[in-house]
Amino acid sequence: MSAMLQERELWVLHLEDSELDHDLMLAHLKRGGLRVQSRRVDSEAEFLAGLREGWDAILSDYNLPGFSGLVALDLLKASGQDVPFILVSGEIGEDTAVEAMRNGASDYLLKNNLARLVPALLHAIEANEMRRARERADRELGESQQRLRELAQHLQTSIEQERAAIAREIHDDVGGGLTALKFDLAWIQRHSTTPEVVARCESALETVTLAIDSSKRIMHNLRPAILEQGLVAALQWITSRFERRTGIECEVRLPARMPELPPGVPLVAYRTAQEALTNISKHAAATYVQLDLSLAGNVLSLEISDNGRGLSSEDLAKARSFGIRGLHERAGTVGGWVELSSGRGGTTMILSVPLAAERAIEPRPLDTSPSSDPSVWGEL
Repeated sequence: MSAMLQERELWVLHLEDSELDHDLMLAHLKRGGLRVQSRRVDSEAEFLAGLREGWDAILSDYNLPGFSGLVALDLLKASGQDVPFILVSGEIGEDTAVEAMRNGASDYLLKNNLARLVPALLHAIEANEMRRARERADRELGESQQRLRELAQHLQTSIEQERAAIAREIHDDVGGGLTALKFDLAWIQRHSTTPEVVARCESALETVTLAIDSSKRIMHNLRPAILEQGLVAALQWITSRFERRTGIECEVRLPARMPELPPGVPLVAYRTAQEALTNISKHAAATYVQLDLSLAGNVLSLEISDNGRGLSSEDLAKARSFGIRGLHERAGTVGGWVELSSGRGGTTMILSVPLAAERAIEPRPLDTSPSSDPSVWGEL
């Protein structure tokens, strides 16, 4: 890049009260092969006026009548402009030079040794342009990542809306038709006197019942209807169902009050709990599970821990390849993240989702008795 800088015309603001020193600076720059457009200023007012224009670099004397290079550096920083600033003085001490560098000066030179002027100026401009290019790239990358997160969240929301619509259609159309067919078959069975017809109706009723059960399972997989009752109710239901199915003791600690959560957050939390409980039942060999849902500092936290065998480093690496990575990506769609830790005492998974302040609501009580199944889209 230095070669490119030497080929282009550089604009330099020179804070200097000596016309001879200014001419000497220009002579050194010209001898170094640089094409420079420069303006000399020697007061605070002129310096502030000059800052309104765009410059590639600023060269400044340290001591001027009623003004100084360090004050000029402070004024440059206060202006918010990102311009390399080099002190060039005949009386600057080491302590002053160090202070200037700490305050943001790019370099410092002595007037009796200007051999480094050209390389110092080129290096300062090059480093500044590279830093600005890096910051611009980082900013563009951050904006791109934010757009990707927003797109992923939009796609996830659209998918969930479509799943909910399909689940309702299955309930209303497929489920309704199967239920009507079941009633008709039962009527035929009751009013038939032919053993063959009765047997065939009984077989058909079993088939229809299996189809209805499959419809319920498909609807639940598409969109758990229990979420219509809120996240607290959904977590109560899934843990009580897990405990009955596996015999693993579950301790659930849920808040008495929960804010109205943004779209997508309840489903992300529910799927995280579902994935964690599924992994525990398959791999942990645990006898106890604890689930905590809390809200502190506008951050929703869901923690699921067990007393199982824990995960080895190989298991953790494998887990992050599919299921856990999917949870990371799903959590990212609502601005959250997932942390997984494991040891001899078991495994802990924590979902954290920042929330804006929302109005708190009382969770509705949930019937967790074995005969109650609020996870289906109504009765089929």
